[in-house]
Amino acid sequence: MSETDPCVGDLSEGAILRRILDRVGASRAEVGPGDDAAVLSAPDGRVVATVDTLVHGPDFRLAWSSAFDLGWKAAAVNLADVAAMGARPTALLVALAMPEETRLSFVEGLADGLRAACDELAPGCAVEGGDLTVSDTLTIAVTALGVLDGRAPVLRSGARPGDVVAVAGTLGRAARGLGILFSRFTDAAGSPTAIDETVLGAAERADLAVQLRPSPPLPLGPVAADAGATAMMDVSDGLVLDASRLAAASGITVRIDSSALGADAAAALSGGEDHALLATFPAGTPLPDGFRRVGEAVARAGHDVLVDGHPHDGTAGWDPYRDWDAGRG
Repeated sequence: MSETDPCVGDLSEGAILRRILDRVGASRAEVGPGDDAAVLSAPDGRVVATVDTLVHGPDFRLAWSSAFDLGWKAAAVNLADVAAMGARPTALLVALAMPEETRLSFVEGLADGLRAACDELAPGCAVEGGDLTVSDTLTIAVTALGVLDGRAPVLRSGARPGDVVAVAGTLGRAARGLGILFSRFTDAAGSPTAIDETVLGAAERADLAVQLRPSPPLPLGPVAADAGATAMMDVSDGLVLDASRLAAASGITVRIDSSALGADAAAALSGGEDHALLATFPAGTPLPDGFRRVGEAVARAGHDVLVDGHPHDGTAGWDPYRDWDAGRG
């Protein structure tokens, strides 16, 4: 046992928890960490809730992600789902299942990443509770909560023919970053190796950052709702796949113009994990700053998504079992 950086298996749950709470920042709840449960305010009586789990192997590799990156990403991917409902994130509940040999410094780094993501992406949101347990596989489960501040939630099912389809945030860059990891930082057997950013160009480093530490445009969720968005969702699995889900829920077809997606339209269409916001707005509604038009909603035409007028394979997109080799890392 290292005196300065012990393994979590050598510490009590209470000792680990104290180190986490020292780093995630002050509680914003009526009753924060320390009791059996937190007490959170819900000003208009409604709470938006979502949960996501990151598992070593199908969701991340420790050779590629620092503890800070994992904390940041675990927060960001959940906060994006809250924002996609037109809500303002207010709290995170974090459950960690860790191998006994996990170092305390790793747990502290993860807590730092959680706090930094909340502070930068969703000011006013904080970690308000969670759970600790032991597992052979490192697992991070995060529940994110938010409030609607009196507005109606923006659902996937509200798009109507004639609506403009728009996106805020990046598309395709996280997929390019994932491609860099698998093509440049694996050994002959396909096992991940440490990242050496000195061998990457500036654009490659930027794509890698989007994959490892995404920054969804969270404030634009409520902004889109206030601007009259008829439907909205987080683009976590690729534009075509997620647009097909919105189309199916709304009973319409989404027509996408690939020329609006930039030079690397293929990555934008099928890549995942960017956590952009996909929204529809009534025709003639000025798009909020940060959103760009990528297509339109039309009457149901036998397919969920048409790209440049042609049916597109809706199965193309992010699949953790396929895209991470279904391995545990």
